[in-house]
Amino acid sequence: MEIKRVVVTGLGALTPIGNTKNEFWDGLISGKSGAAPITYYDTEKFKTRFACELKNFNATDFLDRKEARKMDKFAQYAMVAADEAIEDAKLNLEEVDKLRVGVIWGAGIGGLETFQQEVLNFAEGDGTPRFNPFFIPKMIADIAPANISIKHGFMGPNYTTVSACASSANAMFDALNSIRLGYCDVVVTGGSEAAVTIAGMGGFNAMHALSTRNESPETASRPFDGTRDGFVLGEGAGALILEEYEHAKARGAKIYAEVAGGGLSSDAYHMTAPHPEGIGVVEVMKNCLRDAGLQPEDVDHINTHGTSTPLGDVAELKAISKVFGSHAKSININSTKSMTGHLLGAAGAIEAISVILAMEHGIVPPTINHTTVDENIDPELNLTLNKAQKRDVKVAMSNTFGFGGHNACVVFKKID
Repeated sequence: MEIKRVVVTGLGALTPIGNTKNEFWDGLISGKSGAAPITYYDTEKFKTRFACELKNFNATDFLDRKEARKMDKFAQYAMVAADEAIEDAKLNLEEVDKLRVGVIWGAGIGGLETFQQEVLNFAEGDGTPRFNPFFIPKMIADIAPANISIKHGFMGPNYTTVSACASSANAMFDALNSIRLGYCDVVVTGGSEAAVTIAGMGGFNAMHALSTRNESPETASRPFDGTRDGFVLGEGAGALILEEYEHAKARGAKIYAEVAGGGLSSDAYHMTAPHPEGIGVVEVMKNCLRDAGLQPEDVDHINTHGTSTPLGDVAELKAISKVFGSHAKSININSTKSMTGHLLGAAGAIEAISVILAMEHGIVPPTINHTTVDENIDPELNLTLNKAQKRDVKVAMSNTFGFGGHNACVVFKKID
């Protein structure tokens, strides 16, 4: 079987630092923080009272009001990002073979706010089960790609990958292989999440996973910093149009990058904690390089999972040093979660878009909010601290890991 080449021809981003691909990129290179006090509900009794919410976003600016009401926020976000990516790719929806266009999407949680609200409504009632008929369709994680395909008539593979924070990176890897193996010409892929809710914040606080730096939320997400105290929850969506190379070339599409390969692994260690030596992370990066036919010294840039947790950041950097050896010190390493917060199931897609744009513009976005050295981190690693750095990026990698030990890695390269 012929293994086909796969390229990226469209991007869409809806993030706490910008509501379009271009706004997102401007926010990244300027070192903009998306963290601020939560506006969605009263946070007075919560340990963490801030998050990276979307700013100035109104779903009905993009979607029909009646249709928007039938969607949870995570599905609304998916629709908006996917529409931007489709437009960016200049796909002619009248000419493309819709039987060969898939939608493979990632969501770690799905319609959490919908679930929360329906249960609260029931609890406050008289015990009669009066549930909204859209409760289940709004809540289920697979509804995001379903809505995208229904709107555009895409009849290829359509499903959601759920692997916690690795979900959208898993989706991209599945999309890559669907095209490689000849099942699709085009796949709309990415991920979305909308977990800045009472249940989301309360649940992560109960796990002691979130930063509690309430006095200074804009500096709370500080990957690799010696004073980091947990991640900052974010929301939004990222969408990519993956396309078979010859198909893209034949229609004269702009090509951002080639999807060189991907990899998966499991820590097989703990429900939430990473292996302290990053064993699973070592394997996922090795698998990714092997799949792409690349050597460690080919990689110029890595956007890490880098959530700003005490254990996770150190384990990941140890793994990078093991895989890349002395070359690790020549790589521009960063964590864009320092600006966007952690978008959970959407993180892999948003961070993949970041490395693709770094490749396009020759600039690596910074890891912001770094003030204190962590003695457990190799000081010779270039963590792209506090300021964007110019770099001719030919090969870039994006790491994404999820609770349960799910590891996913995708690598992109400039097109030959």
